[in-house]
Amino acid sequence: MYKYAIEIAYNGKRFHGWQKQLNAVSVQNELDTKLSILLRQQTETLGCGRTDTGVHAKQFIAHFNTVMPVDGLTLAYKLNRLMIKDIVCKNIWPVNNDFNARFDAKWREYEYIITTKPNPFLVDYALLYSTPVNIEYMNNACKILLKHTNFECFSKVHTQVNNFNCNLMEANWRLDGDLLIFTIRANRFLRNMVRAIVGTLLKVGLNELDLTELEQILASKNRSNAGVSVPAHGLYLTKVVYK
Repeated sequence: MYKYAIEIAYNGKRFHGWQKQLNAVSVQNELDTKLSILLRQQTETLGCGRTDTGVHAKQFIAHFNTVMPVDGLTLAYKLNRLMIKDIVCKNIWPVNNDFNARFDAKWREYEYIITTKPNPFLVDYALLYSTPVNIEYMNNACKILLKHTNFECFSKVHTQVNNFNCNLMEANWRLDGDLLIFTIRANRFLRNMVRAIVGTLLKVGLNELDLTELEQILASKNRSNAGVSVPAHGLYLTKVVYK
């Protein structure tokens, strides 16, 4: 048996997330179907995580097994010719048999993109939010987040996980022209976590929430106390790094 890692990027607009689902179009289903055709064997990928419906990925890593060795460059070329254009294969390379795309990832990075002015080219790829916000306040709130490890208050309810602990390494806002960009990096993320954090931090930027209240929300571990989840179309998985 041979094992390969695959790096892809995808536009999440038409997909119900990464993971296979019954009666729904997913990135994993499309990738597995096309790999199975090219490799002439039933092929199943395991991804570095899962993205929700409508979320995009600039870099997503998965792995799969084959019964025969393959040339990664040739397979990537054929895959791009066969797959729908919303998914692009960037690289395929051999890995050790003990490699696991999900559990071997050291950290992951997401960006949430907000456009402060209407832009016809960003309708499906950034949240239009024209109300002025205080970026300094929001970055002060990010410093609070970095002191914590339990983020149950930002997790989708009824999620089956062993714990709600995440080691945050970076969280910040920056203004780039008309774009307001939130970057967050951690060893793992909970379902809906980034979108809930963004929605909560926007309340800080609007002076509707102060740092003491943010601390109280984190201590409560109650999702209903945090802000609303922002729409999925502004969220991007941007980087996955391995040991």
